[in-house]
Amino acid sequence: MHIINSILENKILVSAAVSWLVAGVLKMIIELMINKKLQIKRIFGSGGMPSSHTATVISLVVSIGFIEGPRSTVFAIASILAIIVIHDAMGVRLETGKQGQILNKMIWELNLADELEVTEALKEYVGHYPSQVIVGGIVGIITTLCMLKFYGII
Repeated sequence: MHIINSILENKILVSAAVSWLVAGVLKMIIELMINKKLQIKRIFGSGGMPSSHTATVISLVVSIGFIEGPRSTVFAIASILAIIVIHDAMGVRLETGKQGQILNKMIWELNLADELEVTEALKEYVGHYPSQVIVGGIVGIITTLCMLKFYGII
């Protein structure tokens, strides 16, 4: 119980987790509005609007900046981590999703599923477009500022 309390007292970790959850719930709501289908798995899934990965790492940077200061080593580490995660989301993971779409189309249209022993479609929601990353960043900033206000830090 002491460990759980210690984790819950970590304002940086809680802010990042709440930012991730808020972005995931928003992603699920947006999916519901667009496709008229409730998909709880969108909370935990990759890709889509907004980027929960971006919301999480931006939350880390912002909360560390306020709590530890922008000159701290941990702020520098979080900033570099955020750059890598965001770059990867818009680069490699986005291209992987596009390739998944093309391969799925080829597999099913050419009836290659049995021959290739494919039992389910490849994931197509993997990466993010810049707009999804920007909105994820905004979600991370706003959520973190609300959390820091709640904690009495700002």
